[in-house]
Amino acid sequence: MPNYRRFRVPGGTYFFTVNLLERKGDLLVRHIDNLREAVRLTKHKRPFHIDAWVVLPDHMHTVWTLPPGDDDYSNR
Repeated sequence: MPNYRRFRVPGGTYFFTVNLLERKGDLLVRHIDNLREAVRLTKHKRPFHIDAWVVLPDHMHTVWTLPPGDDDYSNR
């Protein structure tokens, strides 16, 4: 497994790309309401601001800004 180095900035803005295992599926758009609810629940537990979010059938791109003093993006 690679040893990634991740730059953490409290209150920083982060860009993510998330891919489905099956790249030919359409799970994300088929179940967009479930994705929205999961994001809503996550934001309630661990706040963050959505600067941009693009959901495609098999992957998504996001830009989030964390609250001041918070650099724990990986648990969101």
